[in-house]
Amino acid sequence: MSDLIIREAREGDLEPIVRLHAEDTLGGHGDVWSEETRGAYAAAFQRIVTSEDHALFVAERGAEVVGTFQVSAIPCLTGRGATRVKLEAVQVRADQRSRGIGAALIAAAEDWARSRGAAFVELTSNVARTGSHRFYARLGYAQSHLGFKKPLRA
Repeated sequence: MSDLIIREAREGDLEPIVRLHAEDTLGGHGDVWSEETRGAYAAAFQRIVTSEDHALFVAERGAEVVGTFQVSAIPCLTGRGATRVKLEAVQVRADQRSRGIGAALIAAAEDWARSRGAAFVELTSNVARTGSHRFYARLGYAQSHLGFKKPLRA
């Protein structure tokens, strides 16, 4: 693991990040890197990296992106005005799994959250990701809520 670098994403990382998400058939987000989609991803990337409340990270090994995650700090009126951090889009390249990269990504996300004074980190995981659920539980995450989604566009 000494050759693993976790850092904030740069514009040149965008294609490998999207390709990591495109490989995820279980998540069902329909991500694909192409000339048609590049602009939408680039616009989202700019919104993330220009905000103090959001960040996108990559895990790099041997100059290749092998993992990624996104974090967002959310101020709340509940919890006596606590800040919570939402951890999303955690991905490790399939051929790099079970090597400690996922745990290193989560630790980096938690460090980012602590640096913003967050009271806790929350995440959601697709109900079909039973292996991920065991992974998060091993890292101290407990299931606490039932989530809902509603698409706003077709």
